[in-house]
Amino acid sequence: MKFEDLNAWKRAARLSADIYRAFQGSRDYGFRDQITRSSLSIASNIAEGYERDSMKEKSRFLSYAKGSCGELRTQIYIGMDIGYIGKTQGKQWLEESRELSRMLYALMQSARNQGSKD
Repeated sequence: MKFEDLNAWKRAARLSADIYRAFQGSRDYGFRDQITRSSLSIASNIAEGYERDSMKEKSRFLSYAKGSCGELRTQIYIGMDIGYIGKTQGKQWLEESRELSRMLYALMQSARNQGSKD
């Protein structure tokens, strides 16, 4: 399966694009850089994992992507607290990142199961 066919990758890429658009005009370069990079890291690590040769490597990069989901949620909470992100938008992004974490966990389990059969 190609990474482009994965719903998790499609949703992660869409979330990243949404966050990039939302922070396009932000003058807080540190925060903008951090939140956009963590969002971009989710889709990027999914893609990198699916381009690797072994199930062990695939699982490792999916784990990195899942970690980036947690990093992104932390930044969303902080962004909401300091007024950079509206409550409604923040709750939508939080839920999407939680769902991505669940999807990534399932993909990791699948990769591990396939890896143990090899």
